[in-house]
Amino acid sequence: MEERPIILVVEVDETIQELVRDAMTEGGYQPAMVTSAHEAVTLLQSGQADYRALVIDIYPGGSMNSWEAARKARKIAPDLPVVYMTAGAGNEWPSEGVPSSVLLQKPFALAQLVTAVSQLLITGSTPPRTP
Repeated sequence: MEERPIILVVEVDETIQELVRDAMTEGGYQPAMVTSAHEAVTLLQSGQADYRALVIDIYPGGSMNSWEAARKARKIAPDLPVVYMTAGAGNEWPSEGVPSSVLLQKPFALAQLVTAVSQLLITGSTPPRTP
């Protein structure tokens, strides 16, 4: 059996966690769910798993914001695909987001998330922007 790529997902809302977990699993991925940006960076630094992408909800809470976490993730793994999810911070993405990242504005279809991750992993190119 082929091993599923592990996708590190940062989401604080339990309902959204379940939806994203189900969509990523159905899309052929193994989601690793965490609830804080700090926890995601700690996991990436540990090197204990081969995370193939980072999907991160943009929120200001915690000891580290999502923008900073993605920048730290890219220092650890420079080619790590990053997909941001947000309900209201999309206007900050051009100045705060890491290069070659994707932003999905909530609400979005879960298939868009799976497609964004898939396209970044398979081709290394960015899918069309979602308004």
